[in-house]
Amino acid sequence: MAARSYGQYCGVVRALELVGERWALLIVRDLLVGPRRYSDLKSGLSRIPTNILSDRLKDLQAAGLVHRVPVARCGLVYELTPYGRELEDVILALGRWGFKAMTGPREGEEVTADSLTMALRTAFDPAASRRVPATVFTLHVGDVTLVARSDAGRLDVVAPSRGPVPVATPMGDGDRLEFAAAPGIRDLIAGTVTPADAVASGAAEVLDGDVRLLERFAALFHLDAAVAA
Repeated sequence: MAARSYGQYCGVVRALELVGERWALLIVRDLLVGPRRYSDLKSGLSRIPTNILSDRLKDLQAAGLVHRVPVARCGLVYELTPYGRELEDVILALGRWGFKAMTGPREGEEVTADSLTMALRTAFDPAASRRVPATVFTLHVGDVTLVARSDAGRLDVVAPSRGPVPVATPMGDGDRLEFAAAPGIRDLIAGTVTPADAVASGAAEVLDGDVRLLERFAALFHLDAAVAA
């Protein structure tokens, strides 16, 4: 199925032949959040041409990474196969590595529900979660709203506005905090900005709940900051 051959007998080469084409890994990233209809994938990857999205989905299906399954009230959706889900650790590791090269958003760059969900999963520290009580965070970044529940080393994230495609929903009791943040939330996650400074600068605004829970949020996530020059 590969559009190109690198002419080498190597596992890295085979991986690139399967998911190295442009947009392929971002489709996998979004499907790691949950099953998606074609329209969901197109909406989440607004710059992908429709013919490229169709081609990539066909390639991923031919490689055994994605299949189509019927879902009540949704029709057919795209879903990762068990083989495709094995890419989760790869995607999370790649996200942690790429985070070091990130600064603020460049002009025209957007934050989507799926990209922010995977960013939280990338940065989540299960050990830190086990040290604090269960907490439910409602996070607003631009037009994106997520609800994330941390409890005993586990993180569940859902976008309430997501359509009828089923996703895991955070349930249960816990302390609650609702806050809004700019895309610069990466600095809070990296620890380069304290919660107090984020609130003082307007980069974060507590909408409901104890402001001290913003410190708990920051403690639950960790990513290395920028690459040294």
